[in-house]
Amino acid sequence: MTIADIAIGFSVMMGLLLIGFPVAIVMVAMGVVGGVLLYGPVLLESMGPVLWGVQNENVLTAIPLFILLGELLLRSGIADRMYGTLAMWLGGLPGGLLHTNIGCCALFAATSGSSVATAATVGTVALPSLNERNYSSSRALGSLAAGGTLGILIPPSVNLLVYGSLANVSVGQLFIAGIIPGILLTLSFMILIALQHYWKPDDVSKPLQVSRAERIHALRHLIPPAVVFAIIMGSIYMGIATPTESAALAVIAALVFVWREGRLSLSFLDVCFRQTAKTTGMILLIIAAAFTLNVTLALGGITNAMSSWVGGLGLTSTALLFALMLFYLILGMFMDVLSMQVLTIPVVVPIIIAAGIDPIWFGIFVVLMSELGMITPPVGMNLYVVQGVRSDKGPFMDVIVGALPYAAIMLLFATMLIFLPSIVMWLPSSLAR
Repeated sequence: MTIADIAIGFSVMMGLLLIGFPVAIVMVAMGVVGGVLLYGPVLLESMGPVLWGVQNENVLTAIPLFILLGELLLRSGIADRMYGTLAMWLGGLPGGLLHTNIGCCALFAATSGSSVATAATVGTVALPSLNERNYSSSRALGSLAAGGTLGILIPPSVNLLVYGSLANVSVGQLFIAGIIPGILLTLSFMILIALQHYWKPDDVSKPLQVSRAERIHALRHLIPPAVVFAIIMGSIYMGIATPTESAALAVIAALVFVWREGRLSLSFLDVCFRQTAKTTGMILLIIAAAFTLNVTLALGGITNAMSSWVGGLGLTSTALLFALMLFYLILGMFMDVLSMQVLTIPVVVPIIIAAGIDPIWFGIFVVLMSELGMITPPVGMNLYVVQGVRSDKGPFMDVIVGALPYAAIMLLFATMLIFLPSIVMWLPSSLAR
């Protein structure tokens, strides 16, 4: 198969997606119909074992567990108290409660692993307080949309799980590699908020004054997310649990906290399990469809053809990464994160490995660029989520304008990772010794 054939196939897929066809349907159609036309019945014989293997892959079992973990914490009221506590500690910084938005998003992301859930949860809790104190709508909404993106970088992350499965790399190493970039990106967002405050302060009412004793006493509300995060990352670091097993341990801990809150009931569990099943079904359907397409790609030698073509361009590894940055930036404007990952990772990862780029480092890079797609119009999912939870239903442009500075920060951060890869690789390399 030639590069021209690959370009035509990719254009057809993008066209079907832009028309509005579900991504799973498009991938199955291209994989099965296109594969049978090109290679005949031998394709179907190869596809069955692949699909069976995907659905029985141990790593993917962690996906429903992490989604359930997020649902338990989301619906138990823990997030509300988490926001109130962080508001006491961060509300006095330049920028006020906007720092609380970022801090709460980062902390909730460290337990839920979902950007959409993070943006929706923190937005629902934060916006009434922000509106009451007359914060700028664009700055408030932008901080929530951008803060929500931390959910797919700070471990545990469903998207890192998907990348690990598609790229066949260690999910534990990916989780470890995401910690320092996640913390640094969180601090970068907070620095941006402080600079915006000094440039043009919001005319807001002062936060409630609380004593140091009250603030210290409120820290108990941060115990549940801290314990859950410690269980997940600690069990992986110490080698006593796989990512799937650590997720199961975290779910048990979350159930204990829900019980202590007096929220544990059959109706509560029914809602959590149903939503988990819906989200998991959607994700696994797309992954199964992606592997269906991958069988066709493998039989057609498309990965080898792309690797040879890229190698023939004579690009350095740095130039290749900047080209991929532009590619993912444009793609993120029109596709959701999961679709973007499953369509590109099987093809791109062999190319970057051939160029001498570490696949663990590239996983963090791809997830960061996917984060950027969450806040770039016209299909930035977090933009719509935050717009949906605001009560005043003002113009959508408020969210876009507020999120653009954070998008610029993320592009600069991705560039920094290219020139300073040790930011990603230092921690996993140190722990491997």
